[in-house]
Amino acid sequence: MAWTHPLSARVEHGPDLLGGKAHGLLTLRRLGLPVPAGFVVTTEACRSFLREGRVPRGLRGEVAAAVTALEAETGRRFGDPRSPLTVSVRSGASVSMPGMMTTILNLDPSHDADGTDPLEALHRAITEVFSSWDTPRARTYRALHGVPDDLGTAVTVQVMVRGDRDEHSGSGVAFTHDPNTGEHGPFGEVLFGRQGDAVVSGTTLTSPLGELADRQPAVWTDLLTALDRVEEHHRDACYVEFTHESGRLWILQLRPARLVGAAAVRVAVDLAQAGVITREEALSRVAPPHLRHVRTPRLVLPDGRPPLARGVGACPGVAVGRVATSAERAVRMAAREPVVLFRPETSPLDMRGLAASAGIVTARGGPASHAAVVARSLGTPAVVGVGDLTVGPEAIHVGGHRVAEGTLVTVDGTGGELVLGRARVTTGGAGARLEQLLTWADEVSGGSVETGADTEESRLRAAHAVLRA
Repeated sequence: MAWTHPLSARVEHGPDLLGGKAHGLLTLRRLGLPVPAGFVVTTEACRSFLREGRVPRGLRGEVAAAVTALEAETGRRFGDPRSPLTVSVRSGASVSMPGMMTTILNLDPSHDADGTDPLEALHRAITEVFSSWDTPRARTYRALHGVPDDLGTAVTVQVMVRGDRDEHSGSGVAFTHDPNTGEHGPFGEVLFGRQGDAVVSGTTLTSPLGELADRQPAVWTDLLTALDRVEEHHRDACYVEFTHESGRLWILQLRPARLVGAAAVRVAVDLAQAGVITREEALSRVAPPHLRHVRTPRLVLPDGRPPLARGVGACPGVAVGRVATSAERAVRMAAREPVVLFRPETSPLDMRGLAASAGIVTARGGPASHAAVVARSLGTPAVVGVGDLTVGPEAIHVGGHRVAEGTLVTVDGTGGELVLGRARVTTGGAGARLEQLLTWADEVSGGSVETGADTEESRLRAAHAVLRA
């Protein structure tokens, strides 16, 4: 059994063995898009490690051979201080678990002071990623999303490209559609002169993706080409992570955008009406629970007064709850009543608090930050990038006000507004796209379910049942 595979367009295995990350990279390679060289250690190797408590027999030799191939491809040597081969070591399960497992960047054992053999340092990094499959935050995420505990994670090892190399470098993320509305067109954020972890962690203020067109027009043109190509291939909204190094674009990750609510309905219906996918495919791409969020509620500001603060709407919906200033307190308080978790930014360590909260607000981060990604996966209204928000141990300070923990607040994850107390909420109509999707559902099911606003999920479920039969 082979425990490793190169990131080559010739590799035909699927995400169950290679993990979703590596499978996406292979797709990029087949589409002729720029991907840094690397190799993947399979999920089966991880499962063996978790069963036996040690790496499987033969893995060390395969990793050594894969590193030798990387050295030949790049002209650099792993562990050589004169021309070091620096790599990233990333997790990648077959089901996306954003930020829940270990990532190791800039692995360069030539800088180790203890004289560690370079390959031994790489083996330690791989086993560290394997072990992170069983961390409490990863177990919590799997329980919330129904992900089996026995899948294991693949490990992708890639040559590092540097978003912080010079003034013509940077990193960013891009969606082919707005993840909040489903509107077609490039949407995302970028950081100039920084590595990609600063973008997705939410620790740094980002710029709108469109600024790349002004600062690096050649990179922008290449990115638009890449986005068109991946969307044409998947026939769906997609998400990519990228780095540009000294004016050259590299794509580091590709996955479906996994839109929810009104955005999912809009993309599915638009693609079907354009003839890109069939009506049956459009129906299958919208999960019935998505319909609970289609009529997105919006808060009505009292007496026309401005909100307490504004940020970036990261996940649509309105949440009302008590202010909680840490993940631990959010879990305790949520046992009694709904809470809104306030953090400078979130990390995987906050997972239990994020899951327990009715709403999420962060001082930093953008639409692709950890808080935003997790909020969308949970369907939790969220606001990120509230610039004047400070989170203390017993209160938050925002808009010139001190707001004690336990204070009731309302958060609008569409418009990005935050107000004190319980605000009035309004809900928009279903919209033509939802009505079109439900018409198709009735045609497939034969109209066997009574129509009406309270049975929309049932109508879609009936169509799904027919399509699965």
